[in-house]
Amino acid sequence: YPTIMMKLAVATVVAAGSVSAFTSPSKALNTNRNKALYYSKTICSFDDSDFAGKTGDWPYTEADLNRLDNSVDTVFYDAPRFVTHIDDGAIAALSAFYKEEFPSLNKEKLDVLDLCSSWISHLPEDISYGNVVGVGMNAKELEANKQLTNHFVQDLNTNPDLSQFEDDSFDVICNVVSVDYLTKPLEIFQEMHRILRPGGVSLMTFSNRMFATKAVAMWLQADDIGRITIVASYYNYSADWQSIEALDIKEKQPVPERPSTAEIMKNPSLGLAWMTAAGAVQKNNGGDPMFVVKGVK
Repeated sequence: YPTIMMKLAVATVVAAGSVSAFTSPSKALNTNRNKALYYSKTICSFDDSDFAGKTGDWPYTEADLNRLDNSVDTVFYDAPRFVTHIDDGAIAALSAFYKEEFPSLNKEKLDVLDLCSSWISHLPEDISYGNVVGVGMNAKELEANKQLTNHFVQDLNTNPDLSQFEDDSFDVICNVVSVDYLTKPLEIFQEMHRILRPGGVSLMTFSNRMFATKAVAMWLQADDIGRITIVASYYNYSADWQSIEALDIKEKQPVPERPSTAEIMKNPSLGLAWMTAAGAVQKNNGGDPMFVVKGVK
C-alpha cells in the first residue's frame, strides 16, 4: 500500500515523531470547527486508489490472522475482568470524541451497537439513546454495563454472524480496543455494513495495549501506522463504504513555558508551579495513544 504509507508517513514525519492533523489533499480537514472542542485530528482519509485490490478481493491469509494462542476464546474470557484496558487519559479522549461525533449524525435518539462489549461502554451520558446493544464474551461483564438496554453473549471469532439484527438497525457501531483480536474481520465488517443505517458510522478504536497472545499475527508485527492501515483495509475489502478516515483522538497539551531564572529567583513558587504543570502535561501526552478508523455507510 505505497500510497497509504506515504500519506501516513508524511503526517508522522512532519509532526516530529507524533501523529499530526494531516489529510489527503482531496479531503482536507474542516478548519472552521471550534478548536477548543475539536479533540479528534484527522490523520488521513482513504479511497479506492489507496488499496491494491477492490472490494471483495480479500488479501489476508490464515497466517496473517493466526494467533499465539488459538484456543477457544470462551476459555480465555471465562472469568469476568472488571478493569479498564486503557489509561484515564485515553478513556477521557474516547468519551470526548463520542460526544463530538454523535451529534453530527443529527438523530433524535441514537441506536448503538457496542461490539466486543464489556462492563463499560464509555458512551457520554448527555446524549439521547434508543437501543444500546452489547455483544461480548462474558455475561457478568455485560450484565454490569448500565448503558446497555440489551446484550448478547457471542464469540465473534467462532460465530461472526449478526443475524439477530435486521438490516439498517443501528446508527453507530463501536468497537473499543478489540479489533486486533478479530480472526474473521471480513465477515464481521460485512455484517457491520449490513446492519448500519445509511449514513451510519462504524468506529473502530484502538491503542497500543493488547493481550498479545490473542492479537492476530499481522497486528503484532505492525506499528501504529501499520495498524491504522490494517483496519482501513478491513473496511475497503469488506463492503462499499462511503468513506474511510483515520483519526488521532488523544488531545495533546502544550508544555507550559518555563519561567526565566530571574523570575524564579524573584518568586521561587513559580518554579514549583511550572514543574507541577509540566509534569502533568508530560503524563497526559505520554499516556496511551488512541486512534479511530471510521467508516461511513
